[in-house]
Amino acid sequence: MVTGIEVHPGGRVDVEVALTVAGCPLRSQIQSDVETHVGALPGVRSVAVTTGVMDGEQRKAVMARARKLAQDPAPVTDIPDSARVIAIASGKGGVGKSSVTVNLAVAMARRGLTVGVLDADIWGFSVPRLLGMAGEVEARDKKMVPLERRVGSGVLRVLSMGFLADEDSAIMWRGLILNRAVQQFLEDVHWGDLDYLLIDMPPGTGDIQMGLARMLPRTEVIVVTTPPVAAQKVAARTADMARKGYLRVAGVIENMSDFVCDHGTSYALFGSGGGARLAADVGVPLIGQIPLHPSVAAGGDAGTPVALDEGSPLATAFDAIAESIIATIAPVVAMDGCSVRLLERVEAAVAAGTPAVAETA
Repeated sequence: MVTGIEVHPGGRVDVEVALTVAGCPLRSQIQSDVETHVGALPGVRSVAVTTGVMDGEQRKAVMARARKLAQDPAPVTDIPDSARVIAIASGKGGVGKSSVTVNLAVAMARRGLTVGVLDADIWGFSVPRLLGMAGEVEARDKKMVPLERRVGSGVLRVLSMGFLADEDSAIMWRGLILNRAVQQFLEDVHWGDLDYLLIDMPPGTGDIQMGLARMLPRTEVIVVTTPPVAAQKVAARTADMARKGYLRVAGVIENMSDFVCDHGTSYALFGSGGGARLAADVGVPLIGQIPLHPSVAAGGDAGTPVALDEGSPLATAFDAIAESIIATIAPVVAMDGCSVRLLERVEAAVAAGTPAVAETA
């Protein structure tokens, strides 16, 4: 960052450059580049370059600009422009993020929607087991074809590392390879027509999260947390990272809320209020709360998500969250409006070689 330029009589120019850190390994290179480029300007006889160090605010501004520039241009994907892309994220593991993802996908599909599920947790993939799905990923025109599962009148299209690797084998990849894997899942896949694409993110704020913000900047983020304050504070970092990557934080889901026993008494086994506190801190809605119940784990182990059990308290809870997302938080983009009709008329007119006439109301 250039923090000062002073031009002196006789053609001497002083340039002050602030580096990100005092021990920047590019210090000499930066000094040389500045001297070369400024020295080539007409009337400049000598260049003096001094270096300093950015303060916290300057460093934050530079990083924000770099993240924004990294999004342009984003890779081309087969994900329809009309599809809403929602990343289900958490600050730490063990909060039930993957269970929330698959049950939410099931609840949406039961409404007749086509829902893509991308398991971006490359190291800790679990979506195939949670959905009871297995099989080999086929290729068509050199692109992968997601596996499908019908749910009522809707359909799930699922892609996971779990279809490509043995469930018991460790995936030992570094950040660059992890990002490339996720990029292939976005670019080299025939997703087809989708209403929603739910992305089951790995926990935390690492390479895949940063890569997704660059590769798919229209992604919206829903943060999953549990009631304890410790979980809430960790989850807040996920929301902070999303916003630093210029992604919209759409809301919060609290998982493992109060346990209600058979005789109706409610027990806050993990505390209470974490989801509401996080939503208030971040300034987004609390979309819903999922009660703590052993049937969630049992259904996941059996490959039969609890959201399939129509009328049960847990299925009702997921159905309410799905309804909130579809109706308010992230509605499906309608593609049959007047602007689209006008574009269709223009395209038809161009193809026919005749002028397009606008419709009148």
